[in-house]
Formats: sequence, structure tokens, C-alpha cells
Amino acid sequence: MAEVTVSQLAEVVGAPVERLLRQMKEAGLKHSAAEQVVSDEDKQTLLTYLKRSHGESADAPRKITLKRKTISTLKTGSGASKKTVNIEVRKKRTYVKRDPAELAAEAAAEEARQQEALEAEAAEVEAVAEVVEEAPVTEVVETTVETVAEVAEQTAEPETKEEPVAEEPVAEEAPAVETPAEEPAETVKEVAEAAPEAAEELKTEPEESAAIEIDPEVLRQRAILRRKEEEEKEKQRRAELLAKKKREEEARAEKEKRERDSAADAKGKGKKDDNRGPRHMREAPKNDDDSPRRRGSTKGRKSRDDFDDGFGDDRQGGRRRKKTLKLPEDAQRHGFQTPTDKIIYEVNISETITPTELASQMKVKAAEVIKELFKMGMMVTINQALDQETAQLVVEEMGHKVKLVSDTAVEEALEETLTSHGEGTLLPRAPVVTVMGHVDHGKTSLLDYIRSSRVASGEAGGITQHIGAYHVETGHGMITFLDTPGHAAFTAMRARGAKSTDIVILVVAADDGVMPQTEEAVAHARAAGVPLVVAINKMDKEAADPDRVKNELAAKDVIPEEWGGDTQFVPVSAHTGDGVSALLDAVLLQAELLELKAAADVPAQGLVIESRLDKGRGAVASILIQSGTLKQGDIVLAGQCYGRVRAMLDENGKPIDTAGPSIPVEILGLDGTPEAGDNFVVVENDKRAREVADFRQHRERENRIKRQQAAKLDRMFESMAAGERKTLNVLVKADVRGSLEAIQASLLDIGNEEVNVNIVSGGVGGLTETDVNLAMTAGAVMFGFNVRADSSARKLAENEGVDLRYYSVIYDLIDDVKQALSGMLSPEVREEIVGIAEVRDVFRSPKFGDIAGCMVVEGTVYRSKPIRVLRDDVVIYEGELESLRRFKDDASEVKNGLECGIGVKNYKDVRPGDKIEVFDVKEIARSL
Repeated sequence: MAEVTVSQLAEVVGAPVERLLRQMKEAGLKHSAAEQVVSDEDKQTLLTYLKRSHGESADAPRKITLKRKTISTLKTGSGASKKTVNIEVRKKRTYVKRDPAELAAEAAAEEARQQEALEAEAAEVEAVAEVVEEAPVTEVVETTVETVAEVAEQTAEPETKEEPVAEEPVAEEAPAVETPAEEPAETVKEVAEAAPEAAEELKTEPEESAAIEIDPEVLRQRAILRRKEEEEKEKQRRAELLAKKKREEEARAEKEKRERDSAADAKGKGKKDDNRGPRHMREAPKNDDDSPRRRGSTKGRKSRDDFDDGFGDDRQGGRRRKKTLKLPEDAQRHGFQTPTDKIIYEVNISETITPTELASQMKVKAAEVIKELFKMGMMVTINQALDQETAQLVVEEMGHKVKLVSDTAVEEALEETLTSHGEGTLLPRAPVVTVMGHVDHGKTSLLDYIRSSRVASGEAGGITQHIGAYHVETGHGMITFLDTPGHAAFTAMRARGAKSTDIVILVVAADDGVMPQTEEAVAHARAAGVPLVVAINKMDKEAADPDRVKNELAAKDVIPEEWGGDTQFVPVSAHTGDGVSALLDAVLLQAELLELKAAADVPAQGLVIESRLDKGRGAVASILIQSGTLKQGDIVLAGQCYGRVRAMLDENGKPIDTAGPSIPVEILGLDGTPEAGDNFVVVENDKRAREVADFRQHRERENRIKRQQAAKLDRMFESMAAGERKTLNVLVKADVRGSLEAIQASLLDIGNEEVNVNIVSGGVGGLTETDVNLAMTAGAVMFGFNVRADSSARKLAENEGVDLRYYSVIYDLIDDVKQALSGMLSPEVREEIVGIAEVRDVFRSPKFGDIAGCMVVEGTVYRSKPIRVLRDDVVIYEGELESLRRFKDDASEVKNGLECGIGVKNYKDVRPGDKIEVFDVKEIARSL
């Protein structure tokens, strides 16, 4: 159709209407609505615009790669060994679009090269012309004659080249020699013959010889023709070489074919001659030089010496047999000789070593080492770690030398490398202050006021659950703060905070007083030898009593300065900000007394505060630099992890390039998440970092195996003594390493002699499908602390019925685990006596047997409850009632003071005076 609307055209080309209208507007068309008609001229205009815009676009691809894959089948073998092989052939072809500017540049360069060549030739021609002008007259004449002759030969037509040179006219082909006007033009032959006479005439008439000149253009044409002739000769030489090589290859192929035919004939002839007699009686074939060899004559063939390459090819039987190279006698002897004596090795023994490693160093099998240990009375496995003394005895028993090496040689080498940098220039640094105290006493709120932020409002449950590090610029100087959790489960975190700090701010609520975690913080600070500054918080409340806080802390040997002690007490309010300035002054005053200094011109060292696994960025470690300067690109070794610092961020998430002492930063680029509390250092190269990290991982693995073996042995004896314990298997994943450590420690503390918690696996990061499979195998409950499972893991857990729970507050997780363990406890069984009947007489009944006539003297006797028969207050039988009757009627119960008849089931020795005790068994649920 000739004319269509804009919407119809968009549907045909498969483009949105808005984009098509925008392109038409850019092309200069006046279409603005989808219902407007587009003519053929408009289409052509739009097409021209699009072609021009696409051709001029800089984003157009300059390289296109086409890939093609074909699969074919190849059948090999036959019969039972027939196989089918799939062959996949991949082809790739790349097309490159050359830039017009680049092509123009290449053309300009080629033109410049040609121009330079022409200028060089012109310079050469001018030099020749100068030489000719300066030469004597005789030489000028001779050179002119030669030049005319050569130009005539090169410029002649092909059909005239076979004719004599004397017949070619010189006037038309080479007008290079200018003669006087009165002299007629001469041929080349006449000029050559007349050259001596002309020279004589020129000697006598020098004024006439000046008229003879050589045109430079002729010389330039001569040089061009000579270069073309050389190129033609080179092409002809290459063609001859190729033809010669081709003829040689054809001759070689023909020769090999004749040799194969001769070999086949010789083989067939040998089979026919096999019946002639034994092989040693046959006559050897003649191989004289003048006799024909096998088939045909050797005439015209190359001799064996022509093909000699040092190994001497033998062509007996038509085959090319390679002769062995003759070597000297000493070189022909075998290189290996069986040792006559036992080889004694020097075995390096560290503090711990396995039998496998010992066997490897002694060049024996591990079974021999195990056998020697059995002889010594030690039952060990192949991978069990041996101490240094035991390993030394084994090596000496097997006849080898012992070399005791330190197990920390790698660590010592690292320490030597670090100390080689020197202490550097010591400069004053900012103090590192840790805020500690009981939960909900206002630690984070006080820090928020100092930082003018709102961290506490974003914490789950309103409590801090990991160490937060911040450095702030105050009017009193820069201070780095570490905020530690106050919950009981985070004891290890508080201990790390006390060890990595210079000053501890102990926050105590004025309305609450000293609490358990307050006492623990004081103990941690004393163990680390860190001075205390007490902040009495919540002074804005009506129930605030600072004297109570001072008295309770004085009882813990924390004496205020006004009482003669050495601890500063500062009343503050995190809500109103009262006393915060005084608190900062007290901190800086304490820092001045400590005279804190650090070097900034050495490689960085510090402490890992926290680490986590980020889905988009990988392993992220929060570190506190204690000395030196950390730069982006440094090689960092942190515990068992190492890597290059790819990016460095401050506490606000802003990228930075360097960080000095007392600055907390986050680094990216480690190969894993280091443990919280590990030391980090900057090393010189990847090799040293990898070596130390591998050593630490190996040592940790050995220690873990030792702990597991010891735990198995202890658990075996415990189970033998107290029976099998019930175990709750759990799998824990947390957001940061510190929270994971606190959760694992709290879960392992829960339990008693009947139930306990077994942590199947723990890690940092989200829950994956692998974790779900592990939980299915171990029958474990999955806990996610501030992390979530991905879609595949969640779907698998739902299909397999794996219990998956999420938590954001640690005490909620601990409470749920306690409830689960309480449900696993065996209920407590209690017996309650509900009635006692005294036997007065025994009656014989032919239908029911012996019936005891009783009087209920206490409580109520029930028919459905268990009983005991007591004689002289000693239990002689325990069972149940067979019948309970009052007079002639059956009764379900008989109360106190009434008579009844009781039949005891499966017991016939009831006597008067016995007591029948009726009791009830109640199960009471237990809890941890």
C-alpha cells in the first residue's frame, strides 16, 4: 500500500509509536499523531535520515563476529567394538569495519612514502648530474652514449627488442642528448662509433662541448625502469623456486610410493619363500652397488649417503628402519643404580606431625610408620597428629636423622619482616574509646548524641548486637568510638572491645544502678589494663540517684576521684545532652595522661572489628588501624584470610584512598570473612600472605581435629555412664561474624545432662540451597539471624519440610531454643496416694477367688488406678484391682469410712492386717 498511518507503520517495522514519531520529527517531518498518514515520500525521507544517522553514529559496532557450530557423527571400529563419536566443529569469523579516517590516514601515509621515494631518486639523479657536469669531456661523452643506449633498450616496444640495437632510431625513443642545431641526429651505433673522434674534437674545442647536457628527467625515468626490471626478476626468481619446490615434493611422493610398492612386493615374495627351508639356511639377497636392488635399477636414484641425517636410515625390505645412535660405553649404562646401603634422610619434625607426613619425608609407606607405632604400644590412625617427642622416637627407631623445627617458623619470619620496617616516626594519635555497660543503659543513645545521628532507633529490638566503630571530629579533637553490645550473650564482643581500646566509658543508668553486665565490663577493663571513665546516664529522670551508682561501684573497687580514687564520674543525659562536653573533656584529659602515639609512615597494622558477607561486594571486613597507613591496593593478611584492598570505605560508606592510625574503615577484597578480633597486617606480596594464611588454616584444621577427637572420647564415656543424651541439631547463619560467635556460644551453654544443642554448621551470609541440604541430612533446624534464604533454598525447605526460622533479636532465638529443649526433656513423674484400705478378713469365692474384706481408712479407693499391697509397711506387691464391690454391687470408687470387697488381680496371698494403697501417677513437664 502506498499510504499508511503512523501506527500502522510502527506495527510493520516493530517499533513503538512514540519512538517512530520522535524519529520522524528529527527527520524534519511534521507528523505528531498516530492517525496521520505517511506517504511514500515521507517514508523515503525517514529512511534517508535513519541511514545517515546510523552511518554517522559512533556507537555502531566496528567488529562483528559470526559463530557457527556443526555436529557430525563418526563411526569407528567394527563388530562388537563399533563406536560412535560425536564431533563438534566450531567456526568463528570476524568482520572489521575500517574507519574512513584511518583509511584516509593510511592513503596519506602511502602517498607520503611514494613522495619521499621520488624525492630520494631525484636527489640521486641530481648527484649523478653534478658528477657528470664536473667530469672531463671524454667521460661526459661516454656516459651520454651509454645512457642513450640503455634508455633506448628499456623504452623500446616488445616486438622491436629482438632487432639489432643499431636499427632503433634515437631521435624518437630517447631525446635525452641535446646536440647543436646544425648537426643532424645520429643513431646509437653511429654515436658509439663516433665517440672517440667526438672526444678528440671536444678536447680541441672546449667551447662547443659545453653544449652537451643530460636531462635529469631521463635519468629519473632510467632509475624507475631499472627498479621495475629488478622487481620482475625477483618475481621470476620466486616463481622458479616455487616450481622447483613443487617438483621436489612430487618426486619425493613418487619415490615413497615406489618404496611402498617394493615393500609390499618383498613381503609377498618372502611369504612365498617361507617353505624353502629354515631362515638361517636361506641365502641373503645380494645388494651390490652394480646389481639391481629389489625392483628396478638404482640408476638416477639418490644414494643412502644423500639421505644420511646422522642416524643412518636402512631400507631393507622397502621400509625405512631407523638405526640406533651409538653412544659411548659410559653413556650406555643405565642411569639408576640400586643403592647398596640404606639411605638415611633428615626428617623435619614440628610440634605436631601426622604419620603420613613422616612417611613422606622418610620415603616409606605410611603403613610402616603405623606398624612401628603399634610396636611402641600406640594405637593411632593415619591422619592422627603426633607430638614432637613421639615422632622423634619413631624416626630414630626407623634409622633416620631428626631435625626439630619450630611450628611457628612462618609466623616468626613474618614478625621479622614486620620489624624490619622499623618503628617509624611516632606522632600523637586520637584515642580509641569503647562504650560499655548493661543493656538498655543508654550507651548507643549517648554515642548518637555525640555523633548527631540516630543509630539506636534503627537497631533491632532497640539493642546493639555488634560492634560499631565511628570516628568523630569534636571541638576537643578527634575521638574514635567503639560501641559494644550490652546483652549477656555478647561477652566475647565486650572482651574484644576492652582489648582493642585505650579508654573505656562505663555507662551506668542513674535510675537502675549497677547490673550484671556492668560488673562484667569492669572486669574486662581491669583485665585489659584500660582506664575507666564512668558516665552516669539518665540524669534527666526523676528516679535518678547518682550517689547510689557511686556507692555500688565503690563496692566493686571503682572509687570516684572526689572520694580519693582515680576514676572520673561524669553525670550526663543522652536525651538532653547535659554533661556530654564534660565527658569528652574527661576522655581527652585521660588520653593526654596516656600520651598516645603511633607511626604513620610504616605499613598498616590493626584489629578486625567485624566481618560480614555482602551479596554484591563479597567479603567486607571492618578494621581499626592501630599504626601505619593503609592504602588502596595494599596486600592485607587478616587471620586466615588475605587479599588486595580493592576498595576502602569510611563508617558513612564513602570511598577513601588512605587511612591513618585510630581510623576505622571497611575494606573489600579479602578471600573470606576473618574472625572478629583477628590481627591484620600489610605484607609485601601475595606469596608471603598466601603462605602465612595457608599455614594458619592448616594449624586450625589440626586443632579442630584434636578437639573433635577429644570430644568424641569424652562423649563416649559420658554416654556409657549416663545413657544417650538427646540432641537438638541446629544450623545458624548470621549477618556478621561477631553475632555468629555470640549465638553459637549462647546455644552451646544451653542444656543439661539429658539434652544439649549440636551446631551442625555456622557461617556468615544468606541461607543457600546447600545449607538446606545439609540441614535435611542432619535433621537440623535452620536459624537465620538478620539474613534470609534465597528463593531456591526457601522452595526446597518448604518441599522437604525443613524448619526454617528468622530472628533479628538474639534473646528471641535463645528463648525458642530453650523451649524446644524443654520439650525434649523427659517429664517428671510424681506419685500421689489417693486412698488406703485396711484388710479385715479374707473370703473365699468360687467365682472370684480370694476377696479381701476391707475398710477404707484414708482417702478414696478407685478401681481404675494402680495399687500396692503393704505388709508391715513394706511393699510386697504392685499391680491393679480386679474387682471392687460394695455389698453385691460393683463400685467404681469407695470413700473413706466405708466397707468394701477388693479382689487383687494375679495375687492370692492377701492376709488380714495388710494394707492396700491406691495411688495416682502424674507427669509434670520440665523446663531448663
